Parts: sequence; C-alpha cells; structure tokens
Amino acid sequence: MAGPEGSLDPSRSFWSAFMIGVGIMAGVDTIIFHQLLGWHHFYDRATPAMGLASDGILHAVELVVIVAGFFLLADVRRRNAFTPTRAWAGFFLGAGGFQLFDGLVNHKVLRLHQIRYGVDLLPYDVAWNVSALMLLGVGAVLLKRARGRERSRASTT
Repeated sequence: MAGPEGSLDPSRSFWSAFMIGVGIMAGVDTIIFHQLLGWHHFYDRATPAMGLASDGILHAVELVVIVAGFFLLADVRRRNAFTPTRAWAGFFLGAGGFQLFDGLVNHKVLRLHQIRYGVDLLPYDVAWNVSALMLLGVGAVLLKRARGRERSRASTT
C-alpha cells in the first residue's frame, strides 16, 4: 500500500519501533535496577553523586529516544505506511539489542557498572544476557515473518 507521499517503506515502521524498544528497555533498566532496587548506577566508577548524575543523563537520553521514536511512528501512520509486524520486530530487536549491549559492553568490556555488587555475578549475567537473547529471538522471528509476508504480497502483484 502506498502512502500519500510515496511508496511503502516497511523499514520506517521497524526503525521507529526499534528506537522505542531501546528507550523502553533503558527506562526499565534505569527505573528498576538503578532507582527502585538501587543495585547500580550507569557509571559506578566515581562518587555516588556522579553515579546519580549519570543515571539522570541516561534517563534524559532514553526519553529523547522514546519521543523521537514515537514522532517517527506517528509520521509512518500519517503516511498510511505502518506495518505492525515490522514495528513489533523493531521493538523487540531494539529492546533486546539494548539489553545485550548493556550486559556485554557496559558490564563486561567497559566495566561501567555491574548488575549487582557483593554477590556471585554469574547467575545475574546469565539471566540478563539470556533475557536479551530471548527478546532478540522474538524480534528476529517477527522480522522473518514480516519479510515473508512482504515477499508473498510482492509476488502476487
């Protein structure tokens, strides 16, 4: 289906929802693990005040990403070019991508923070990264399904 200002670009549904997924997962991380549980801050290698400031910066960035994603999504819908399966794929891949990046890069490579301190990290790391892989798996299945539908529609037209 072509929108009023051009042809359907399913990647726009994907990328707008991808941004929303990244922002939502960053928000879940910040609210649950940084604020409610108090397990860590985004940057734990300095003073507690710096850790709190880094959480505020992360929270501001995640909100900007969520709002930008919703503006892009609104534009896609305005153009009648919204593809729900692509959007859900983008959401899950964005959420899982953030989670895996946080678990591998922030926790292990850069060592900005750990999930928790004073405990055996292995169960926490496994749970964190396996949940990321599950989100990525859901997103990959949805993206494959969306591409299959698009190919079958293209072959019938």
